[in-house]
Amino acid sequence: MPYNEILAIACIASFFVLLFVGVPVALTLAISGFFFGWLGFGTTLFGLLPARIYGVTANYTLIAIPLFVFMGVMLEKSRMADELMEVIGHLSGSLRGGMGLGIVLVGMLMGATTGIVGATIVTLGLLTLPTLLRRGYDKSLACGAICASGTLGQLIPPSTILILLADIMGESVGTLFAAAVMPGLMLTGIFCVWILIVGIIWPEKVPPIPAEERNAVGRGELAMKALKVGLPPVALVLAVLGSIIGGIAAPTEAASMGALGSILVAAVAGRFTWNTLVETVRSTARITAMMFFVLICSQVFALAFRGLGGERLVHDAFALVPGGTNGVLIFMLLIIFVLGFFIEWIEISYIVVPMFLPLMINGNIDLVWAAALIATVLQTSFLTPPFGWALFYLRGVAPPEVRTVDIYRGVLPFIALQLIATAIVFAFPGMATWLPEAIGW
Repeated sequence: MPYNEILAIACIASFFVLLFVGVPVALTLAISGFFFGWLGFGTTLFGLLPARIYGVTANYTLIAIPLFVFMGVMLEKSRMADELMEVIGHLSGSLRGGMGLGIVLVGMLMGATTGIVGATIVTLGLLTLPTLLRRGYDKSLACGAICASGTLGQLIPPSTILILLADIMGESVGTLFAAAVMPGLMLTGIFCVWILIVGIIWPEKVPPIPAEERNAVGRGELAMKALKVGLPPVALVLAVLGSIIGGIAAPTEAASMGALGSILVAAVAGRFTWNTLVETVRSTARITAMMFFVLICSQVFALAFRGLGGERLVHDAFALVPGGTNGVLIFMLLIIFVLGFFIEWIEISYIVVPMFLPLMINGNIDLVWAAALIATVLQTSFLTPPFGWALFYLRGVAPPEVRTVDIYRGVLPFIALQLIATAIVFAFPGMATWLPEAIGW
């Protein structure tokens, strides 16, 4: 085995070792990347690092992250989130997992609004995780539901993944948006079914609100409280979503509308004060700095891993997979899935998809169908340890009693559910191609 590939394996192994001994994730990424990149190339490799970091942090879309974080923190500081989750719990009655269903549905709506995983997961984590833990939800399940729900926006339009794939594969953005609608809704339904199944098999993990507490609130009172507490935040999310769908604002501009709207919602509820605003700004700055620090440190690791031939090493591991048209597609999806453990989806898209695109065209594979499959698998890269972005984002806002291992353990069932969804789209191509054909795209 070439020397650099040995270093690539050692780089991954060192990450796990440092992580398990308690080194923070961001520093673990930077230390492993710098050390083994230096062993392989000296200082030459890292001459590319400044331009790489600047290219990532100067991304216009990332401006939406602090704005959506502000929206989530403002709603959390104004305590509207607590009441909203309690209302959802009361409306769910004796249904075990009812609040979990609410998280999935809200995550779907917010994901469609922002299309940005970090902003959605941070907002969901701030809004729902403390309430779920206080209500007795299993830590791992609560974390897994939040992470998985927050990634739905990468499949449900508008999605940055689909925009990028449209550019790489030469397809219309509108066509790929239409192709992803049915798979996205199906995956949302699968998540909901899983939470209900957990409620049947392990009822102690997703308890409903106690009957005495539910009975203490009359139906009329509950209906009024639902309107008072639920309508403003939902209207805020719908306003942000509507501004994007209506072409009034891009996601970044819509994020600023959401930040302003959260102030108005808190003010209408009588909970907006100067101290609330100051605390919200401080929390937003701290959370945003954490997220960007992880993002910057990850570029060190990704650069070293790619420079040492890590992608080629993963690719060669699948070299003996049988061929055929379906074999080519399955082979590509497997590589994308495995690379998702180590590098981010943008790099995966530019590395793997162009490499297999000629093979897909020569094999007469429907590129719209293939794009839906790729987007579904790429979504798993946000959840797969050790480098799933969803895990890092939730870790940054989770309460101290939630351990990293709780988050990692919680996402495993949802990764399996995403793979099941991929298999369904693979077995039934019409799931992706029906809507574009019906629209005439």
